[in-house]
Amino acid sequence: MVFLTAQLWLRNRVTDRYWRIQEVLKHARHFRGRKNRCYRLAVRAVTRAFVNCTKARKLKKRNLRTLWINRITAASQEHGLKYSTFITNLIKVRCGCHLPVEADPFG
Repeated sequence: MVFLTAQLWLRNRVTDRYWRIQEVLKHARHFRGRKNRCYRLAVRAVTRAFVNCTKARKLKKRNLRTLWINRITAASQEHGLKYSTFITNLIKVRCGCHLPVEADPFG
């Protein structure tokens, strides 16, 4: 490999095509069908998987919060309280508890 100038060498420092393809196929190994072998199909599938992964992180937080609220609601209704009154009373008392601690009955 001949380096003409440092500027040209720095401008042309993209990764080799083989390694780019291998990186995509590495992420697509667990897919079913041709999506884990054919690069053209794997690029689409990996891109979609990364997008869904990003969305799922927010959905996970939302789902956990609703689960915690449901658990606290069920526990407070056993004692004849509404969820809203239970939370407002906790705030008035200035209890330092937060949802995951309150929702876990064994924690």
